[in-house]
Formats: sequence, C-alpha cells, structure tokens
Amino acid sequence: MTNGSTILVTGGAGFLGSHTCLDLLDHGFEVVVVDNHCNSSPRALDRVQKLAGHRLTAYEVDIRDRDALGEVFAAHPIDVVIHFAGKKAVGESLQIPLAYYDINVGGTATLLRVMEVHNVQQIVFSSSCSIYGNAIRLPLDEDSPAGPTNPYARSKWIREQMLADACARWPELSVIALRYFNPAGAHPSGELGEDPTEVPKQRDALRDAGRGRPARGDLGVRRRLPNPRRLVRPRLHPCRRPRRRSPPRRRAPGRPSRPARAQPRHGAGVSVLELIAAFCAVSGTDLP
Repeated sequence: MTNGSTILVTGGAGFLGSHTCLDLLDHGFEVVVVDNHCNSSPRALDRVQKLAGHRLTAYEVDIRDRDALGEVFAAHPIDVVIHFAGKKAVGESLQIPLAYYDINVGGTATLLRVMEVHNVQQIVFSSSCSIYGNAIRLPLDEDSPAGPTNPYARSKWIREQMLADACARWPELSVIALRYFNPAGAHPSGELGEDPTEVPKQRDALRDAGRGRPARGDLGVRRRLPNPRRLVRPRLHPCRRPRRRSPPRRRAPGRPSRPARAQPRHGAGVSVLELIAAFCAVSGTDLP
C-alpha cells in the first residue's frame, strides 16, 4: 500500500473508522467511505475533512446491499479495503443475536464477493480480542485459542474463519485481522471521538456525566464490581500507533495464503477506577 492508493473504509464514519480516515488522508491516500450511519453520523466525516484539509468520498451504503456496494467499487480504483462496519455491543448481541450474524457475518460475505468481482486483493479486518473469551492462559497472544462467549465475539471469530476460507480459495487475497481490546480516547482537537447513537458503553456514561447530560449508560462500578481496582483492562487510543506482540507471518512462495493476525497494544492496562479518576482530573468534574 503506497501513498496515492485508494482505500475503501467500511464504517468510516464510526469511532475507529473516522480516526483511520483522518490518518489516511494525512498520509496522502485517497479515501472512499461506505457507512449506513446506523450507529454514526456523517458529521464525523465533515470533521475529518476539516482536520485533514483534504476531501474524501462518502456513500451512504449498507454493506449487505451487493448492488450498491458494487457501484462504489466500479466508480473507484480501490486498492485496499479496511473493514470496520458492523454492530459492536456485547449486551445487545445477546438480545438480538440474529441481527448480529446478519449484519456482521452477512455483510462481510457480501463485501468479499464484491471484492472478488472487482479483483481487490487486500483487506484489513477490524477484529477483537473478545474472540479469546475466558482465556485459560495469560498474557494473550495471536496464538491463544479462540473461545468466544457471546454473539458479538462469535461474529468476529466467524469472520476471521470466513477470511481464512476465502484465502484458501483465492490465493492472491491478502488479509490481516487486527485484534484489540477497548479502543478509547479522542483526537487531540476534540473534533473526533466516540458518540454512539445506539448502545452506549461505560465510558459514554462517563462523558455524559461530565457534560451534565442524563447518563445513557451505567457507571455501576461499586455496585457491580467487588474490587474495581483489580479489573485492569488494556485500552487502545485511536491516535497512537500501537505495537504488536508478534509480526504477521509471511506466506512462503507457492503456498496458499492465509490471514495474518496482529494484536495491537500500548503497554500498561487501566482499571475502571483509574479511568474514572483520570476523567475527573482532566475534565475538572466530580462524579458521584
């Protein structure tokens, strides 16, 4: 992937998608976005273009719509796909599991079929460390066994397997699946961040409380956690370039392709109470 390449970003108006679009524009790439805005706003893309000082091309398209997606591919010389689009709330996935399989798995299958028709041979998939489930050994690495415990995580794992099957059938296809924990943070300008229109997360409740809004989520730290200082989780800032635990494997000449897997990380984890304390210190807000 070289400067000047055309990158299609699915879910490009979302939290990670918008930060990725900004980084791509800053580095000289042509960016095309498809997003149906079910959990995002087109305003995020306006802000991306303002910050970058460059234009991108955006389409309001559901990735399950094969004809509409095909028109996007036909209109642009797409070199690489970065695939963020999909539903992403664990709790919601337990309530509407079939919707998660329909949107996440079905949408990815449609995307791959359109890529094959238009001979686009490179894809970066936004996976998740949730696929590991209740891990039997720590620390986790790319070779840790998968054991997803909810429909959201299973939809991620199924898509990784789908990509592996596509590689076996389509040797020219190059795939990397990025598995990460808890993306959190915002662009230093304050113009970009996470503000979901659907199911909020704990950090959304923090932000709402800091703004004086009725909380859309539940902090619930002391009520739900016996010792919230011990619940330490790694968090990945969208504007920092992470390290990987191990480099992706290279395919030997003459062998079938298979997805590379990388687990981006930033080092020390953060407990729930540490997260709340940092928010209060930065915002000057005392939370109940």
